Amino acid sequence: QVLLAERGGGSVQTGGSLELSCSASGRSFSSAAMAWFRQAPGKEREFVAGISGSGARRYYTDSVKGRFTISRDNGGNTVSLQMNSLKPEDTALYYCAARYDRYWYLSFQTQARWDYWGQGTQVTVSS
Repeated sequence: QVLLAERGGGSVQTGGSLELSCSASGRSFSSAAMAWFRQAPGKEREFVAGISGSGARRYYTDSVKGRFTISRDNGGNTVSLQMNSLKPEDTALYYCAARYDRYWYLSFQTQARWDYWGQGTQVTVSS
């Protein structure tokens, strides 16, 4: 069992920045691929960013490339999402997710393939 807890959400104006973090407990953190997903009202949950256990592989959805950065601290069992140049369309509930399969990068955008989820943290960007 893996427990994930997000923090760092809040309200910010367009162009502002926020950093989300997710703490993990349970199984070996450095063995887990980690990701951030988000769900806006009335929309399906979507992949935002993912990172391998070592941090060597990182993936982003096109709409956040160049603005968001995913990173991890295996010593502290945390994964972070630095969000810059925020836009109103980034408004959503952001979730942290984890999985332990070796070939996670072949289906990183598929939310059903992620095994563990946090409760989410709200990000609101006003214009």
